[in-house]
Amino acid sequence: MSENTKGRIKLLLLRIVVYAILIILSALCLFFFYLMVVNASRSNAELAKGFTLIPSGNFFTNLKNAWNDASINIPRGMLNSLIIALSTAVLTTYFSALTAYGVHVYDFKGKNLIFTFIMAIMMIPAQVSALGFVQLMNKFNLTNNYIPLIIPGIAAPVVFFYMKQYMESVLPLDVIDAARVDGSSEFRTFNTIVLPMLKPAIAVQMIFSFVSSWNNYFIPALLLDKAELKTVPIMIAQLRSADYSKFDMGKVYMFILLAILPVMITYIILSKSIIKGVTAGSVKG
Repeated sequence: MSENTKGRIKLLLLRIVVYAILIILSALCLFFFYLMVVNASRSNAELAKGFTLIPSGNFFTNLKNAWNDASINIPRGMLNSLIIALSTAVLTTYFSALTAYGVHVYDFKGKNLIFTFIMAIMMIPAQVSALGFVQLMNKFNLTNNYIPLIIPGIAAPVVFFYMKQYMESVLPLDVIDAARVDGSSEFRTFNTIVLPMLKPAIAVQMIFSFVSSWNNYFIPALLLDKAELKTVPIMIAQLRSADYSKFDMGKVYMFILLAILPVMITYIILSKSIIKGVTAGSVKG
């Protein structure tokens, strides 16, 4: 057997192993989603009996019970979470890209120091500053308000870092210089030339920011007391802490299923751009 044939066989075996691993991982991810759909179709009594892979016939009953629950307003909660998550995703990606553009394009004194400072902030968990943040919002009378949940998203060190690295891969400074020679202002250059070049990266960070904001429980639980302002994670926690005599696991599973649908829809819409962003951002041109 020639060396060329041996090499092809090794490459084929490697591909088989890689595809097998990917299939297994995909099956695991889909299995847990399928299991959640199955549990959302079962009654509380059926769930108490134990595990099964066969769906039951209580899907629409659980949907009706969850949607019309008197203790929580699921449609309003999903709308609240959607407003916060969409606003946060848009502000986070735009201003992080704008900050990365300034650091990438301009050469000024203290540039490296600013970059290091932003990276240092990225290492600080949100829980460390949560108490001071809540106290500050109380002083500004911004509790039971969406402003503290949206505006801080402008400062996102992780998104800034990703955008900065992506710009180094796809945004040559010659393009910016050419736009300046043509008389384009800096904001016009950024909005009409740079942003279109960053679409894959923006799609990646928008979905990550959307999911992070949608699933955020800690800060909203500290700031939101009014029932009409509460978000989906808070409402799920309320369902789980309900009185045992009124506790319905089928309804809880249905609510969880409803809660992840917007995330899945967002991913499906942006999936092609996400793949482009991940692959293009990993290769420096």
